[in-house]
Amino acid sequence: MSQILKARPASVMEASYNAQMIAFAPLVFQAAKCMRDLGILDFMSTKGKAGATLEEMASALNLTAYAITVLLEIGEKTGLTENRDGTFFLLPTGRMIQSDQMTRINMDFTHDVCYQGLFYLEEALKTGTASGLKVFGEWDTIYQALSSLPEKAQKSWFAFDHFYSDGAFPDALPLVFADKPTRLMDVGGNTGKWAVKCCTYDLAVNITILDLPGQLGLAKQHIAQAGVAERVTLCPMNLLDHSVPFPKGCDVIWMSQFLVCFSEDHVIALLKRAADALHEGAVLFILDTFCDRQMNEVGEFCLEASSLYFTCMANGNSRMYTFKSMREFIRKAGLQILDQHDNLGGSHTLIRCALA
Repeated sequence: MSQILKARPASVMEASYNAQMIAFAPLVFQAAKCMRDLGILDFMSTKGKAGATLEEMASALNLTAYAITVLLEIGEKTGLTENRDGTFFLLPTGRMIQSDQMTRINMDFTHDVCYQGLFYLEEALKTGTASGLKVFGEWDTIYQALSSLPEKAQKSWFAFDHFYSDGAFPDALPLVFADKPTRLMDVGGNTGKWAVKCCTYDLAVNITILDLPGQLGLAKQHIAQAGVAERVTLCPMNLLDHSVPFPKGCDVIWMSQFLVCFSEDHVIALLKRAADALHEGAVLFILDTFCDRQMNEVGEFCLEASSLYFTCMANGNSRMYTFKSMREFIRKAGLQILDQHDNLGGSHTLIRCALA
C-alpha cells in the first residue's frame, strides 16, 4: 500500500488510501508534530543506519512504550519511519519533519495560528469573514490582532511571514536601488525589517512606513534597535480606507507580501492609490509569491494551502494570487509592468511598475 498521497491514484486501493489519509489528516498531523517535539525523530536520526529499538527510545526520552508505539505505527503508515523487525529507522519524509526549516515553520504556523480556527472554515467560506479568528478574540482581521495574539501564535506567525519574504530581500535590494532612490515608501511595513535592510544597504535613503498603529509600534522598536530611526518616518493609517491618499513625493513605493492580504477589489484600490502617489520617473515595486511562478509543485502546494489561512484566519476574502491575476489588477489600476524578476529567494517575483 502507498505511504504518500498520489495526485493521480493508479488503483482504487490507492484512491482509498488517499481518502483515508485526508479523513484522518488532523490525527496524522498531530502525531507527526508529537514525534518531532517529543524528540523521537531526533533520537532516531542520531542512531542513523543502526536504527533504534522501542526500549532505547522509551528509556532515553522518558516516554512509555505505549506512547512511542502508537506514534511509530502511524509514522510507518505515513512514510516517516520504518520498522525492520523491531528496529526503527528514520525515512526521508521523517527527516524533513525533523530538521527541514520550511517544514518546521509551516507546521508551527499551522498548529499555533490556524489549527483551532480551521474548525470554522466552512463558516468563513459562507460569510466571507475570518470566522476562525474568533478563537483568539474579536477582530475583523488578523492584522488588527497581531500585537495581541498569544505569544506562541505571534511567534509562529512572524516566523512564517518572515520566512516567505525575508529570503528574497538580498536579491531584491540591488534591483530596487539600481537607480539610487532617496525616498522610499513601504506600504504595509510590518515589523520594519525591510526598512532596516534599506537603511543599511543605502546610507542616503529615507523611508516612510504606512501601516496600522499596532504594527507600527512593533516596527518602531526594531528600527530603534537598528539605530536608523532618524531616517524612518512612521505614518499610521488604515490602509483599507481608500478615501485617504498615500503620501506623495517618494521615488519608490514598495509592497512586499502585502497585496495577497486583501480581496481583489481592495488590491485594485490600493494599486490605484499607489498610482496616484507616483510622480514622473517614480516606480512601484511589488514583491510576492505567485502560484504560477513557482519552480516546483512543492511551492505551488504551499501557496495554495496558505490561501485557506487567508480565508479562515486572516480576513475571509484574500488568497495567494497568480501572476496572471496580478498583471490584470495592475492594468486596471492604470499602471504598466516595466519588468519582472522571478525566483528571488527561491520563490518570489519582483514586479516593477510605472504609470501607464
